Amino acid sequence: MNPVASQQDTTSAAVQAAVLVVNTGSSSLKFALYPKVDATHPGDAFAALARGQIDNLQPGGTARLCIDGETPRALVMDGDDSHRHDLALAAMQDHLSASAPTVQVVAVAHRIVHGGPHFRAPVVLDDAVLAMLGTLEPLAPLHQPHNLAGVRALRRAWPKLPQIGCFDTAFHASLPRIEQRYALPADLHEQGLRRYGFHGLSYQFVMQALQRRTSAASGHVLMAHLGSGASLCAASGGLSVATSMGFSALDGLVMGSRCGQLDPGIVLHLWRQGWTLAQVENLLYRESGLRGVSGLSGDLRELRRAAASGHAAAQTAIDLFDHRLRREAGALAAVLGGLDLVAFTGGIGEHDAQTRADLIHGLAHLDVQLDAAANEAARGDAVAAIHTPGSRVEVWVVPTDEGRVAADAAWQLLDRAGTTAPRRAPT
Repeated sequence: MNPVASQQDTTSAAVQAAVLVVNTGSSSLKFALYPKVDATHPGDAFAALARGQIDNLQPGGTARLCIDGETPRALVMDGDDSHRHDLALAAMQDHLSASAPTVQVVAVAHRIVHGGPHFRAPVVLDDAVLAMLGTLEPLAPLHQPHNLAGVRALRRAWPKLPQIGCFDTAFHASLPRIEQRYALPADLHEQGLRRYGFHGLSYQFVMQALQRRTSAASGHVLMAHLGSGASLCAASGGLSVATSMGFSALDGLVMGSRCGQLDPGIVLHLWRQGWTLAQVENLLYRESGLRGVSGLSGDLRELRRAAASGHAAAQTAIDLFDHRLRREAGALAAVLGGLDLVAFTGGIGEHDAQTRADLIHGLAHLDVQLDAAANEAARGDAVAAIHTPGSRVEVWVVPTDEGRVAADAAWQLLDRAGTTAPRRAPT
């Protein structure tokens, strides 16, 4: 795997062009190589040529290269902790060069959580754009600084390669103005204090997958992206019209370590007690949610095991997660005026049959019926319909692929620029 080094040389049939999609987080680096989708054969078949992740990048962690089907391999991280992500990017390049030697990268697409009010579509990441995106770091402190650090590192490594930003907020650019608005003075709204919504790359993938399979996707759709971060999205006609997350990725559902919806008076109360900004931020982002309620873990799988052994706080955390999910789902169903389809995605949504069953049970008054056997069989390895034949509302499980959406966006930008084909074989 090599970046395109020249736009002048003769094309080699042995070379396959690909977009490298990178998602740089605080403790992990996810990556995948995607070929261009053949317009005559659209669909889910165009999976990544290679993918993997490097995890445990937090200070003091033992970094590991994790490839599907292989035993995780420890990586040696020499130097101080500030360079761990740069070293991880170098390890990623080494791995892809060895595993995909005939693939030539024509661009890097980066998942960036927050695009703010200005970036509602994918964009080439130059100095001016990066500076503007940097001003949004306080709105997504768990993600945005690391997303942008990954961009800067790869720009240093491959300065001539297009770096393209794809935003989790972009899918929600269609939100009606009333859905964007907080009950704050107009000047604050115009400064950007509004609802944005997140998980947009995931929702876009899910919506596209559903549209290829069922006409119900053009109606009233409730999508649930449930994982360490969790949100709901109400869509009509394929467009986002409401979502549970708002100005930041804190709002809405109970999450792994984030609080979800919270009375802002609690924050004022903590400040009056002497809590600092950093302490409050750490509480809301890292010490709340499932982890905070259980006092044990933010991983739902671990909490289910603990609850089965009688751990009362773990059961309380699960019950609160389910309750908030039903409450938000009911609110979004009301905004839509009914439901035609419910879709689950994300680590919990794709793999946890009990969570799916609990939510559908809470929506039974809308005449949605779950096929219990199909629900148990759906484990996130394929798109699956899990409703009964008699259900008025369809229910689907859709394994998400945010990278595919980002790669497609990059290919479209490259097509417009006329720079999509690799011009020489790797050397």
